[in-house]
Amino acid sequence: MEIAATLERIKGVVGPRGWIADPRGTEPYLVEARGLYRGATRLVVRPASTEEVAAVVRICAEAGLPIVPQGGNTGLVGGGVPPEDGHNIVLALGRMNRIRAIDPVNFTMTVEAGCILAHLHQAAAEIDLLFPLSLGAEGSCQIGGNLSTNAGGVNVLRYGMMRDLVLGLEVVLPGGRVLEGLSSLRKDNTGYDIKSLFLGAEGTLGVITAATVKLFPQIRARATALVALPEVRAAVTLLGELRAGSGDRISSFELISRPALELATRHIPGVSDPLTGAHPWYLLCELSSARAAEPLDEVLEEALGAALTRGTVLDAALVRSERERAALWKLRESIPEAQRHEGASLKHDISLPVAVLADFVARAASWIGANVPDGRLVAYGHVGDGNLHFNISQSAGSDRERFLSRADSVRCAVHELVHEFGGSFSAEHGVGRTKVAELERYTSPVELALMRAVKRAFDPHGIMNPGKVLREQ
Repeated sequence: MEIAATLERIKGVVGPRGWIADPRGTEPYLVEARGLYRGATRLVVRPASTEEVAAVVRICAEAGLPIVPQGGNTGLVGGGVPPEDGHNIVLALGRMNRIRAIDPVNFTMTVEAGCILAHLHQAAAEIDLLFPLSLGAEGSCQIGGNLSTNAGGVNVLRYGMMRDLVLGLEVVLPGGRVLEGLSSLRKDNTGYDIKSLFLGAEGTLGVITAATVKLFPQIRARATALVALPEVRAAVTLLGELRAGSGDRISSFELISRPALELATRHIPGVSDPLTGAHPWYLLCELSSARAAEPLDEVLEEALGAALTRGTVLDAALVRSERERAALWKLRESIPEAQRHEGASLKHDISLPVAVLADFVARAASWIGANVPDGRLVAYGHVGDGNLHFNISQSAGSDRERFLSRADSVRCAVHELVHEFGGSFSAEHGVGRTKVAELERYTSPVELALMRAVKRAFDPHGIMNPGKVLREQ
């Protein structure tokens, strides 16, 4: 009866449009994007304002009722999915989707957590500015989730991750108090940077309700090419040459293995390979500038011509139109979908120092060849910042269940090798539920103790997204 009364109080705060209880309506909020987890909840709560969020959190704190904050539910580590026990509410921020302010003089925008990322792009473009965070899920992911997971994407090399794009946050704390930190200051050297604690915390320390983010000059010139390479080391070499030769105008530098390209061309309509012949590795590289007259095509063509002469590059196709550019990006962005069509995959979101990428790939590929006979390496990613999606796809005709049974041993081997090379087991997807044990294994005892101390200080009763990032103690 006590829980029933608590839920009625919550319903009273958000009104009839602010909650969902019937099974059909709650279903989309309970399943992780890849179908790895399916949770349960007492109620999906959809507040329309920060005041409503604060009131709901306060009621939950009084009742000891766990809260699972959720954005667009596009995450890949189970961070936004409720536990199976159902003893929680899902706090979905989708109705909080207002752009509160845009300041073209200060190059900032203040937005609510439920704003879809693509809408931020559109709002910035309307005043001839750019919000540079770009993800495959940008048509459905929400900025609150991007903030909570410290999202990356294809432009990290030029603009940084989500943490680098934020000036201020508004956060509802676990007891219901509101941290009103929507500063637009570029310089504010006044003690601890509290906002950074919430970026990447995945809703375990509070509920981000709004943010002030940085804007940039709109892109007016681009040069884009798909480049064929003999090996990964050539990509690292070309990265350094292009950064120097272009005045650091590289915005994207995406590595694609031959198997990844083949999957996309085989399974995705309209995707094709513009180069002749089959090559081991490819790069989708893009230079960009806010100056319309910047001769980026010439810069890129000259750099690639020199690399062709040296043998660093085997072939290249430079785009001559926006249609051709869109086709190349469709090829890159279709790889995850193509993998789903092909069958089961063992996926690893890793990052490494760029200088050791080639050695890591060689060692890891050799291990996979020897130990996963029913799989093949499908690697791709944002090699400019060291982030690889290092996946193994099920070979045609192999047994799906047997292949998937290798997941734990393969993950352990890959992550051990990543650790040996000084890398990270989570580059941009976060920890969520999937990688809690990995965090414990690879994080130093001192750092882990500090994380747990922060969690206890902010959320002493453990009601915020329990079981995510840190194991309950």
